[in-house]
Amino acid sequence: MKQIMAASCLLLLLLSSGGVIANPASVPSQLTQPSQTILAQSEPQTVQSSTGNSEKGRFAELLQQLTKAKLSKVVKVLEQLEATGDTLVRPLFQILLDGALYYQRDNLRLLAVDKQGDGRLLASDLLSGAALGSVPKKTIKKIRVNNRLRVYLRGALSRLALTDADVAVREAAVLSMLNKLSPANVETLETAATTEADEGVQVLLKLALAMNTLSESSLRNERLAAIAVMQGRLESSVRNQLQALVDNTGEGDLVVKTAAEKALKTIDGKVTAFGYLEQLFFGLSLGSVLLLAAIGLAITFGVMGVINMAHGEMIMIGAYATFVVQQLMPNFLEYSIWVAIPAAFLTAGLVGVLIERCVIRHLHGRPLETLLATFGISLILQQAVRTIFSPLNQTVVTPEWMSGSMEINAVLSVTYSRIYIFIFALIVFAALQLIIKKTSLGLNVRAVSQNRNMAKSMGIRTDRVDALTFGLGSGIAGIAGVALSQITNVGPNLGQAYIIDSFMVVVFGGVGNLLGTLFAGFSLGIANKFLEPATGAVLANIIVLVFIILFMQKKPKGLFPQKGRAAE
Repeated sequence: MKQIMAASCLLLLLLSSGGVIANPASVPSQLTQPSQTILAQSEPQTVQSSTGNSEKGRFAELLQQLTKAKLSKVVKVLEQLEATGDTLVRPLFQILLDGALYYQRDNLRLLAVDKQGDGRLLASDLLSGAALGSVPKKTIKKIRVNNRLRVYLRGALSRLALTDADVAVREAAVLSMLNKLSPANVETLETAATTEADEGVQVLLKLALAMNTLSESSLRNERLAAIAVMQGRLESSVRNQLQALVDNTGEGDLVVKTAAEKALKTIDGKVTAFGYLEQLFFGLSLGSVLLLAAIGLAITFGVMGVINMAHGEMIMIGAYATFVVQQLMPNFLEYSIWVAIPAAFLTAGLVGVLIERCVIRHLHGRPLETLLATFGISLILQQAVRTIFSPLNQTVVTPEWMSGSMEINAVLSVTYSRIYIFIFALIVFAALQLIIKKTSLGLNVRAVSQNRNMAKSMGIRTDRVDALTFGLGSGIAGIAGVALSQITNVGPNLGQAYIIDSFMVVVFGGVGNLLGTLFAGFSLGIANKFLEPATGAVLANIIVLVFIILFMQKKPKGLFPQKGRAAE
């Protein structure tokens, strides 16, 4: 059996390769919304504007100038608009930056225009936010923007965001200004530092001012104090400035240069430590996927001794079940995954029972024939999927609550989808343990796995146990497909990428031992991810495979072998 197992692993290594195919700068969310939404939010404020009639008139006059000014004069108009402090300035600047600001040729009325996919131009009045519907292209003209204007607009939006009521917006504004500490921005930051009440924003403001001091001041004490503020910060702009100072051969103050080197070494140490934490997270994420993929195989191989080469296709069926559920529920994508989990379990489980009843039960005691038969079934299932769904990859939409990432600091963030998959894998493992330990099916499965002939003599219907066990293992593989559909594309070859890793996990942990499967899945996942940066993904998999082969020479029954006379 061991020789057949090794041969199957080598065959799969030639056919496929395993592994999981494992942050833009922060910007205020209000500054990245469509123009229609921005105007809708600002409309009540335009009615209740507190700038006074004279200032309103001045604001309206500047808007008229914006439609007539030459491109080289637009910046002066924008500076005057920014100085008014009107609540419409921010949405106006964002719409202009997005290239969506137009005006009507006949009356110079300013419009925010959204281009539709079908070529229509949907316009809204800039001042009132009233929707005007589709407008002919000939009746409107776009206010052009060049690179100089874009630079100014981005800086102005950051400055205006410093007065926002939302703390997160103010933090994002300060962070966006770290790389562009112009005199105007520094003046704005100094003003904001005198009025800012939030401690977190205050820290960022002090950091920005310290960076400016380091670059502009000539006094040693001020520069050393600035470096002390920057020491330990993980923002890339901080590290880049310190690195530039260290590399500057023209820097004459060796004390300042030494302090910068020390601060840079502290930052690099933190970056390295968080890099290891990130690798650990990716390893646990890969381990949770391997656990889901291998846990069903551990049951079927442990109870029936069947080397199921079609196990990867059960994962594929679960992923396609998720895709079909989303196609049937296009308006409820946020909840479709809760329908997809039982659907994938039942679909893959029923296919597994059908395979066991039609093929595998006739091949008991003939492992080589079983291996070849299940390999043929895997090819049939792949071709069936290509015929039904096409050979192209299908995209499964990730629910919004699973999208995005949790940013821990400037160099470490973890994706929500992988966190949920990790938790989901542990829940499935715990549920399976309860089934095996606390139900009559679990009792029969344990009895058959320990001594099939004795269990049969005690009246246990081993053929029924085999069918249910194979269906349970296949169903869990289908659930693994649901998880995989959230982090990679769904295609006919999806299962082949994980089958070899699943076998390695089962053999390494101990055949039929769920605790061993848990330990092996996470340990192999972590080992893979720590090896990949140095060796590459393919070579990392080969090293892990060689290690397992050598390990099996010493402990052929795995880390947690079955106990008892039947295990001997």
